[in-house]
Amino acid sequence: MITATYTDLRANLKGYLDRVVKDSDNVIVNRGGGSAVVIMSMEEYESMMETAYIMSQPDLVEAIRQGEQDIKNGNYELVDIHEL
Repeated sequence: MITATYTDLRANLKGYLDRVVKDSDNVIVNRGGGSAVVIMSMEEYESMMETAYIMSQPDLVEAIRQGEQDIKNGNYELVDIHEL
């Protein structure tokens, strides 16, 4: 995670955005007065939104946990997707 001031971000915007995209880095921009914003890639944002949606669905979370427990206990069957 990178931290930048608003002034530094303006002067070096391309470099910061390149690091966000190429290195999957986030940039925290301090705006003064205790306020800040975060710059992140669209891919990371979409992943966070998907996770938030999944975690907001109690039945789906329980199904995932049950699946994890089944795998841990050996209660699963391997399937070759090429045979479907």
